[in-house]
Amino acid sequence: MPLFPNTPVEKMTEPYHRRWWALLVLCLSLLIVVMANTSLVVAAPDMTKDLGLSSSDLQWVIDGYTVPYAALMLVLGAIGDKYSRRGALVLGLLIFAGGSVTGGLVDETNLVITARAIMGVGAAVVMPATLSLLVAIFPRAERAKAITAWSATSGLAIAAGPLAAGWLLENHAWGSTFLMNVPVAVLGVVGALLLVPPSKAEGMGRIDYVGGLLSIVSVGSLVYATIEGPHFGWGTGPITAAIVAGVGLLAFVAWELKHPNPMLDVRKFTERPFGGSMMAVLFFFFGTFGSIYYSTQFLQFVLGYDALETGIRLLPLAGAVFVGAAVTGKLAPKLGVKIVVGTGMVIGTAGVFLLTRIETGSTYTDFLTPLLLLGFAIGLSLSPATDTIMGSFPESELGVAGGANDTALELGCALGIAILGSLLATSYKNKLTDMVGGHLPAEAMDTAKDSVGGGIAVAEQVAKNPQGGAEQAQTLLGAVHESFAHAIAHTSLIGGIIMAAGTLIVIAVLPGRKHTAKHSAEEAEQTTEEQTETVGA
Repeated sequence: MPLFPNTPVEKMTEPYHRRWWALLVLCLSLLIVVMANTSLVVAAPDMTKDLGLSSSDLQWVIDGYTVPYAALMLVLGAIGDKYSRRGALVLGLLIFAGGSVTGGLVDETNLVITARAIMGVGAAVVMPATLSLLVAIFPRAERAKAITAWSATSGLAIAAGPLAAGWLLENHAWGSTFLMNVPVAVLGVVGALLLVPPSKAEGMGRIDYVGGLLSIVSVGSLVYATIEGPHFGWGTGPITAAIVAGVGLLAFVAWELKHPNPMLDVRKFTERPFGGSMMAVLFFFFGTFGSIYYSTQFLQFVLGYDALETGIRLLPLAGAVFVGAAVTGKLAPKLGVKIVVGTGMVIGTAGVFLLTRIETGSTYTDFLTPLLLLGFAIGLSLSPATDTIMGSFPESELGVAGGANDTALELGCALGIAILGSLLATSYKNKLTDMVGGHLPAEAMDTAKDSVGGGIAVAEQVAKNPQGGAEQAQTLLGAVHESFAHAIAHTSLIGGIIMAAGTLIVIAVLPGRKHTAKHSAEEAEQTTEEQTETVGA
């Protein structure tokens, strides 16, 4: 038996015998890509203090990863299909590791942002490659189970990122949260070469690079405008980006409709299984990531948990993801995608609405049930939605399919953090202004209104005043905590309403079990014909 799996998976007459070990490599690769964002949640305070980051700088540290990550996935997925999916996975991991090394060693803001951008490019190569390889390696009968493991890994990373980063920050500087990715990426590269078979699309035509460029411009501009507009005001930059995104999207659709071999067949959005599943992924991650984003801030800034303690308290979320994944593996084949995904979205929406109960005296217990519901909903919904999206594409477009799924996921995360984060900041600012009024100097008031962390910092400065400073600081700290709790409750109400509307849309669009069964039968017949042609070739 050869050490390296050199026979392309498309040429194998039997399922690849190391496919479950290959799945472990794919999930490991996915894990560090998602953790790169979630670990930053607990590393941000240390980075801000050490580098002297402004709120704009910190936002760009985050966006430096998110914008290329979201914008490039579709194109890089197609390139992986054309030339080598395993090669794309290896290259992406190496780029990601290079960005991680850079980010861990530099101590200047612009260099950190550059490192994050490099990591974002690597992630954009890795993410679609993991899904396309998974679908190529596993036979249809086992594919849902494999995608369930992939989906559960995404949920695990939400909790694993803050936990690992928190543990490192106990004794190391923030750069360690970058460097922790390197050994995992190297392990992923070795595992890919040893355990993942080569794979590429058979008979794929020329890549639609014009469509790819239009997708990069439209998605990149949309993500940029979504993130920058709510946080820093709809000035010239975000408005221009939004206009470019709109024009680019229209141009992309028009081009793809005319092109004989489009980057993405936009007509698929009129197919109910695909369109409904894409909306489910987008709406779902809008609500869950937005909620987790501000819940984590409450745990750190209001309840006073350090980075490690915060990571530990997110572990129930990961456990709930695995429970949901186990349940969906049994229910989805029996009940169908519409019922399982719809139920998951209802549960996730309930979790968001429960956060409307947060108040000044709330404790971790008040967050535990919402976190459990959100985790269970992720495990229940993501796998069947992703399976449906991937099953909507032929073998030659698996990378594009993975890119489409991951773009919806990342866009949902960006929208959730940007829109709900903006609502949170506005509500906090207004409430604190009403409570504190003109009792602080203008500069101190501006800092306190900027964020809950800024409010706490101002209270610490006020406490140093020997003339009644301690009492004034305690009053201000109480106002900051109450304003932030009010902001979470208000934002969760809006987020829950948006999630509820999205849930109704998804349930209306997704077809019933009878239509899905017919679609699956036609797809199985098409897959058999493709495999026969490939073997015959």
